[in-house]
Amino acid sequence: MFQVFTDIASWLVYSVLGLSPEAQLAGALHFFIEDTLKIFALLLVMIYGIALVRASLNVERVRDYLAGKHRTLGYSLGSLFGAITPFCSCSSIPVFLGFTSAGIPLGITMAFLITSPLINEVAVLLLVSLLGWKFTLLYIALGMSVGILGGVFLDAIKAERWLQPFAANALIQGKKKQGMAMQGEVESKLDENHSPDTTATTATTATALTLAERHDFAKEEVATIFGRVWKWVIIGVGLGAALHGFVPDGWIESYLGAGQWWSVPAAVLLGIPLYSNATGVIPVMESLITNGLPIGTTLAFCMSTVAASFPEFILLKQVMQWRLLATLFAVLLVAFTLIGWVFNAASPLL
Repeated sequence: MFQVFTDIASWLVYSVLGLSPEAQLAGALHFFIEDTLKIFALLLVMIYGIALVRASLNVERVRDYLAGKHRTLGYSLGSLFGAITPFCSCSSIPVFLGFTSAGIPLGITMAFLITSPLINEVAVLLLVSLLGWKFTLLYIALGMSVGILGGVFLDAIKAERWLQPFAANALIQGKKKQGMAMQGEVESKLDENHSPDTTATTATTATALTLAERHDFAKEEVATIFGRVWKWVIIGVGLGAALHGFVPDGWIESYLGAGQWWSVPAAVLLGIPLYSNATGVIPVMESLITNGLPIGTTLAFCMSTVAASFPEFILLKQVMQWRLLATLFAVLLVAFTLIGWVFNAASPLL
């Protein structure tokens, strides 16, 4: 399927540039060109196709749906919606405020926000091509578990007390509005029971989009999402190409390939100063695994880069106090370390 990109990369590197296949630069350039073309093609096709299906889904609808759910079910639904909606750190604050303003408990909101950068449809498809279905399904399950358990823990310790004052006030007002709305629904149902000839409509029915409207929406999604992630793909593939072409064969495997227990937390800490999204980090993951780094250690590094980076927390500082940020940070570091250990232990069995 991707042979055409391999052929293009070989033609450019070996024929046009005249580089020797044994040269380190040739290997790095070949990796860069082939993976860039492959990922761009997947991005364009997958974003368009999935946008057609998701044309009617928007964050307001997700927010309103979660607002009426029991908290226990809400954690799972929040994590699930986080996995299927493409949000990154640049979207975290408006999404956070939208959820709190709707009266959604902080734990459910955090389950959404923790899961969203870790899992998206494009990254999942790329992971399938890199690791196969078994590892990808395990990654999805563990990624959603991090969001769910993180949300449960933050609610258990009443972490909403550590929100910035304006965010805490928005949550309080949202809960009041939600309570008033539920009371209004009960009164409306009572009125309907006593007045069968009167129909009270309290919700608007969404109009189904036509195929042309879905097509227009999909084109906009392609332009928006591709415009947001292409640079991270270039950076990620560039780093992967450098690792692939210039790191001596066996170096990573010799020092970290034995899966030492300390290599996983070390990889998590190493990923914190960096930043990428789940799509851009896949080429780096591919190169690390190819060079002998265990899968669990690689995933721990990449998850830390995507969901526990300094840029993410700098943005979240606008709505959270330092105590809540530190707690969330610790939860993520522990979770990513445990996931790395699980994958390293399970890799011989899968």
